[in-house]
Amino acid sequence: MNKPKVVTVTLNPALDLTGSLSVLTAGTVNLVESGSLHPAGKGVNVAKVLAELGADVTVTGLLGADNQEPFCQLFEQLGVQDAFVRVNGASRINVKLVEQDGRVSDINFPGVEVSADDVAAFEKTLFSLAESHDVFVMAGSLPRGLSPEQCAEWIAELHRQGKHVYFDSSKAALAAGLNASPWLVKPNDEELSDWAGRELTTDAELQTVAEQLAENDIANVVVSLGAKGVMWLNQDGWLRSQPPKMQVVSTVGAGDTLVAGLCWGQLNQWNKEETLRFATALSALAVSQVGVGVEDINQVLSVKENVQISRVNA
Repeated sequence: MNKPKVVTVTLNPALDLTGSLSVLTAGTVNLVESGSLHPAGKGVNVAKVLAELGADVTVTGLLGADNQEPFCQLFEQLGVQDAFVRVNGASRINVKLVEQDGRVSDINFPGVEVSADDVAAFEKTLFSLAESHDVFVMAGSLPRGLSPEQCAEWIAELHRQGKHVYFDSSKAALAAGLNASPWLVKPNDEELSDWAGRELTTDAELQTVAEQLAENDIANVVVSLGAKGVMWLNQDGWLRSQPPKMQVVSTVGAGDTLVAGLCWGQLNQWNKEETLRFATALSALAVSQVGVGVEDINQVLSVKENVQISRVNA
C-alpha cells in the first residue's frame, strides 16, 4: 500500500541547542545538567513526526550550507526526501533552556540572509513538488531577505491549484499568510491575541476572532490552548478536545506535533473527531518528553482513550 505523501516547508530551519537545568538565574553563571543539539525548525519537527507515523515525506525550504550535516543525517535516518535549497551561510541556532518546573526560555539567533536567487530557486522547487503532491505544511518563521508577502503569494498560488496548505507561523508572516487562504491554520491563544491586537482571555473571545479568520476562506481554524486543549472550527462547527493531565517535561515542539497529528488524520481520511482526538493525544504526549518524535505509538493510543471531545456552541 502506498504511503500518504506530504511536503513540509521550513524556510528558516534551526539547530536547537536544548539544555535542562533546575532554575535559570539571569545575569549569573548557570550550569546545565544535560543538553542536546538537534536539527529543528517547525517544518522539520512536523516532518519528523509524520515520517515516524508512516507518511512519505519530502522536506524543503532554505538550508544554510555551512552547518547542513546534522540535517542531512536526520533526513537520511528518517527516510525522507531532501529537497532543501542550500544557501550560503549557516542555519541559525536556537537555545532553549528548560527549567525543572517546565518553564522554557528561548534565545533565538538570526539565521541566514537569503538572496533573490535563493528565493527564486526555492519557488521553482516548491511548484515542481506541487505537480506530484497535494498536501503542504508550511511552518515557522521567515529568514531575512524573504518577505511575508512573498510567502503569502506561495500559499495563495498553492490554494489556487487546489492544494491543502497547513500554515503555522506568527507575527507578520502569520498576518500576511492569513489573507492567502491556507486550508488550515493553527494559532495558539497568544498568536491569535497578537493578530487581533488585543488580549483574548475567554474561549468566547477566541472563538469570535477565529470565526473572523474562517471568513477569509480558511477551511479549518485550529486554536491550541496548551493544557486546556484544542478548539477546531470548520464547516461542521466547533469541536473541542481536553487532554488528560500530563507530567510536563518540555513544551518544545508540542504545537508542531499537533499540526503533524492533524495532517496525519487528514492523510488517512479520518473524521474530524477521530483526527482531533489523535492529534491532541500526540501533542499531549509530546510535553512529557524531551525532543520531538513518536517514541511509542501504543503510548499515543493509550493517551488517546483519555482525551475528551465536546461540541462547542458558537
